[in-house]
Amino acid sequence: MTNQTDAVRTRSSVVSLMIALLAACLAFQLNASMLSPALVTMERELDATASEIASTQTVFFTAAALFTLFLPRLGDLIGRRRVLVGMLVVMAVGCVVAALATNVPMLFIGRLIQGVSGPVVPLCLIMLRAAVVDPKVYGTLLGVVTAVNGGIAGGDALLGGYLATNHGFASIFWTMGGVAVGAALVVRFLAPETMAEDRPRMDWWGSLLLVISVGSMLVALNELGKLADADLILVIVLAVVAVVSFVSFWKLEGRLDHPLVSIPQLKQRATWALSATSLLTLSGIFAIMNGVVPALAQDSSMNLGMSAEEVSLWILMPYALAGLLMGPLSGRLAATVGYRTMLRIGLGGTIVVLGLMVANVETASRLVLLLLSVAVGITYAGIGNIMLNGLGVVLSPKERPGSLPGLNTGAINLGAGLSFVVIYAAQTSFASESAGAGAGYVAALVTGAVVLVGALIFSMFIPKPVHAELR
Repeated sequence: MTNQTDAVRTRSSVVSLMIALLAACLAFQLNASMLSPALVTMERELDATASEIASTQTVFFTAAALFTLFLPRLGDLIGRRRVLVGMLVVMAVGCVVAALATNVPMLFIGRLIQGVSGPVVPLCLIMLRAAVVDPKVYGTLLGVVTAVNGGIAGGDALLGGYLATNHGFASIFWTMGGVAVGAALVVRFLAPETMAEDRPRMDWWGSLLLVISVGSMLVALNELGKLADADLILVIVLAVVAVVSFVSFWKLEGRLDHPLVSIPQLKQRATWALSATSLLTLSGIFAIMNGVVPALAQDSSMNLGMSAEEVSLWILMPYALAGLLMGPLSGRLAATVGYRTMLRIGLGGTIVVLGLMVANVETASRLVLLLLSVAVGITYAGIGNIMLNGLGVVLSPKERPGSLPGLNTGAINLGAGLSFVVIYAAQTSFASESAGAGAGYVAALVTGAVVLVGALIFSMFIPKPVHAELR
């Protein structure tokens, strides 16, 4: 009877924790995706240019990437629930600032503040790992949490479009702020507090150097994304700052007793192989699904000429929905089939789908694009992305659970930025009046596939997460 009571109590606590974690992930996801259909409205209401509004989006994702590098580790030391609640509250403050914005600088500040919420998902996965021991249950729940982070089946974008059209862009930020406050309360009262067993002082100097290094590289990649309009001198200066900062970080971590990331950990395959795989995976696919394929669908010269709304309905929503439905299943399979095997299945499948896209570039069939988008949603969003995030948690050292998820998420964000540079450079180089627009799309897709082959090769070096699998 006692064992049954304990089991019921355990299930109840896991359900409460999942409600809290999903609320937090929902709040972050709205910040990341809800504004996409409202960018033109923001330009009009703030009397701004498209590039100015785009810069406010860039600062959010850049800030999110940088805070991810060290806040999960801070959660190890002072309490993960405390840090998560704090991030959600700060996110709500940023939403209020952005909602009250009367100009671009004020909106910029609001989005910068919102970026503090960047580590929500890795922190949630660490909290889940601390509460759920069973590999099958953890894998399934990991898939649910990470799938929500991949998009709410396009519903977030649709709601954002409705609010912007009928109530102005400020209404979106008020909605985000309300959800963030609600999520903070849910986390505070439903999630248990957890910490690492060993809690030394936080390595703030190491954190600062790593943030400067990764931040400089992210800004440099964003500048390179402008292609012909890029300021190459600025890019070179930022690259030098990034290298010098990382070298200083490496030397500092070797001298500290309790570093943010130890040198032995940096040299482990669990760190460099996973980070390289994440970097290359995002570099190969992110710009394809968030830029190239939607542009192909809207390109009248390719005989499709979809509207932006049609792109959402035929490509982006099915892609997100497929990932959302596949996530829990792939997480469950990871515990039995293996995280690395599932990752390679996802990467290999995505490469095959990109090959099929190349073969169908000249087609005018919406159905073909729909089916291929669903396929990528399954292989990448529903399998590959889930495994990359999961491996960052299950391969983390017990004494420093927040370090690897932070580094891995930093690699993911770097890859997303690098993707727009590499993929668009290939597309621009091959597209010409004589070759036609189709040649550019083919070059972009082939480049993405080649980069993903590199990710697949690096995935072979990722070690087995012994304690997270049943065999």
